[in-house]
Amino acid sequence: MKKAYVIVATVAGGALVAKALASRVGKTDFSERLAAMPDTSPPKWIFTNVTEIRANTERILALLEEQKPASAGEPLPPPEPEAAREA
Repeated sequence: MKKAYVIVATVAGGALVAKALASRVGKTDFSERLAAMPDTSPPKWIFTNVTEIRANTERILALLEEQKPASAGEPLPPPEPEAAREA
């Protein structure tokens, strides 16, 4: 009978600890943790590069939108061959 009480107490204690830990998991702010990292840390480096790539992509898309031909059915001129550019 003592064995059953010990098992029940252990399971109940484990459940309380799990509940306490689970309530804190969702409260972490990723941006605060990222700001606290050194500049050379891989997660911060990756996040910074992804942000810069997104900004560059937006600029490229804006430039392409400006260069669109007047009519959508009009084909683009073929690109110049490499030899013609170097000459």
